[in-house]
Amino acid sequence: MTIKKGWAGRFYEDLEIGDIYPHPLGRTVTQTDNIWFTLLTQNTNPIHFDAEYSSETAFGKPLVDSTFTLALVTGQSVTDVSQNVMANLGWDEVRLPNPVFEGDTIYSYSEVLEKRESKSRKEVGIVKVKTTGYNQDEKIVIQFVRTFMVYKRGFSPDTIEARVKRILSRDQKDQKDQYDQK
Repeated sequence: MTIKKGWAGRFYEDLEIGDIYPHPLGRTVTQTDNIWFTLLTQNTNPIHFDAEYSSETAFGKPLVDSTFTLALVTGQSVTDVSQNVMANLGWDEVRLPNPVFEGDTIYSYSEVLEKRESKSRKEVGIVKVKTTGYNQDEKIVIQFVRTFMVYKRGFSPDTIEARVKRILSRDQKDQKDQYDQK
């Protein structure tokens, strides 16, 4: 039996200034996403959850909560740039040049702007990326700069593969012990 290593994300050493990562998954925003997120975060502006109210605004329909857009596009970037992050340090320069509406599909990409060794932690480096989210019409809906501490290779917590190997090893030992007892 061979354990095939899955995608484990990039480490500090893998990220180079100027690299651009088109994130692989788009996401269509639903009415439920918008209403739940808005109410979960106690945002009481009816433009996000009251269709009648929002029909009387300049947009004519509900707007997607902008903090949902920030969370969604950040999440889309994790696979490529921050799967191995120890900690987020901040989001800066958040811009929302076009609105997001229920039914829009959001895609994104990130560009590595800066990186440096951590002065206080040998196991991580500090990376700054600019992430851009855009809709199905290729209109930019959000841009932001995010700074995070990312593990260096060999310093991250246990991988899934290491856990699976331990489980399989224990399982094989248990099966052998059961066989020996018969």
